Order: sequence, then structure tokens, then C-alpha cells
Amino acid sequence: MKLLYGTTNKGKVAFMQNRVAHLGIEIVSLSHIQAPTLHIVEDGNSPLDNARIKALAYFDALKIPLFSCDSGLYIEGLDETRQPGINVRGACDYMDDRKVIEYYSALAAEFGGKMIARYVNAICFVKADGQVFQHMGDDIASDPFYIVTKPHATRVEGFPLDSLSVHIGSGEYYLDREYRDKCAEIDKGFAAFFTRTLGL
Repeated sequence: MKLLYGTTNKGKVAFMQNRVAHLGIEIVSLSHIQAPTLHIVEDGNSPLDNARIKALAYFDALKIPLFSCDSGLYIEGLDETRQPGINVRGACDYMDDRKVIEYYSALAAEFGGKMIARYVNAICFVKADGQVFQHMGDDIASDPFYIVTKPHATRVEGFPLDSLSVHIGSGEYYLDREYRDKCAEIDKGFAAFFTRTLGL
């Protein structure tokens, strides 16, 4: 079964493919179907708001069942006015991958070299007109992890913070750990969502 992901971000497509491959789902991107470029204003107040905005906009344009996701980053001990939340790449000035690494590395330095963070993830699947399924919960959120000052040498396009992310228990960069170990709980959450919505 092929399922359209409302994104052109290769890193996000690969991430989701790893989550649902065992269900027999092949994730394809907007680039795969040569979809027209849409200018979507993601002006929601939460990851779920933005996931829904994107999914509905792409469905209205394409009339194909599809899903979109969004994330928010929340840092323990950081003042509310400085929380990245849904603006991980900046609320005003958009940061590319390199600038994201530089910004959060400097922010971690303010915490003495590392800070505890967590991703809150959301998904919205539009199956047909009037059939919208959405979810944002702990089962698809990340475990707490460290963001550190020193970046890993490896870069993952579209996921710049992976280069600064460290497992709290072991002190290892996630890029040096087994991928499945990193995402085991999230795997279950996304798999359960698609199992419910697709009737698998």
C-alpha cells in the first residue's frame, strides 16, 4: 500500500517509512507525484494545528488521501518566551540546517553544555472529504534527550538537531546508537495510528 506524505522533506519521509514499513506501507512524498508547490501558512498554535492545516491544504489541492505531520520542541528550564515550540527553525528569520545547529549549540552552552529537550509530534490523515483523523499524544512524542554544544560529525538533511542529540542514559549521540532503539516507542505509536485509520 502506498501512502502520500504531505512533505518534500526526504528526511521526514525516511523517518516515517521506518516507522511503518512492517505494516506493508510505502511512504511517498509530494515530490514523488510531482505535486504543485503550495504556499501554506502554518499559523497554528500547536503541532496538531499545523499538521491539520497542511494535510487539509494538500488534500484540497490534490484530492488524494494523505497525511501531514508537525513537531514542537520544548526545552526544560527555558523561559516560556524563548521556547521553540512549533518554531524550531525560528519564528521570524528562517534558519537552515547549519544555522539550527549553531543556534541550539549556543543555547545549550547557556545551560552549561547540555539541556534536556523533548519533541511533541502530531499527525493528521485526511482520508476523504469529511474524514479527518488526527493525533498528538505521548505515544508519538520523543523521550527526553540532551541537546549538547558539540555537534556530531554526521549530518542528516532535514533533521539538523540529530547532530546535537544525546541519549540521557548512555551519554551517546543518537547517531551512534541503534536506530530502532532510538524510536521504539514512537514506532508503536505511529503504527497504532495507521492501523486504526487504515483498518489494517
